[in-house]
Amino acid sequence: MVYEILADFTVALHLAWIVFLFLGAFWGLRSRRVKIFHLFGLGFAVLMQVFDWYCPLTHLETYWRSRRDQATSYSGDFIIQYLEKAVYLQIPRYAVVIGTLLLIGVNLFIYGGSVKTNRKTK
Repeated sequence: MVYEILADFTVALHLAWIVFLFLGAFWGLRSRRVKIFHLFGLGFAVLMQVFDWYCPLTHLETYWRSRRDQATSYSGDFIIQYLEKAVYLQIPRYAVVIGTLLLIGVNLFIYGGSVKTNRKTK
């Protein structure tokens, strides 16, 4: 029971991390610490794509599930395991890479707009 709770908590944390990567720039505009943490997270997302790594949270969740019951464990990517099942789409690797790059571009655009606004007000 404890391992199942830990695995479910890890999934919730993983989802929160993904949402933070998508929307964190809006929070980062108000807090320098959040901005630095967000940019670090985006950089790590790029590294995961470049080196074809799985997110550490995926490994942690798999570990907790395997501790509970080997049959409920899976090997693979968080996105493929949960999100892909929800929409029944096959997501090729190149699409994930393109999506990551678009995410980085949008967030840098948001941050870049805040720099221009700050310079005008000074």
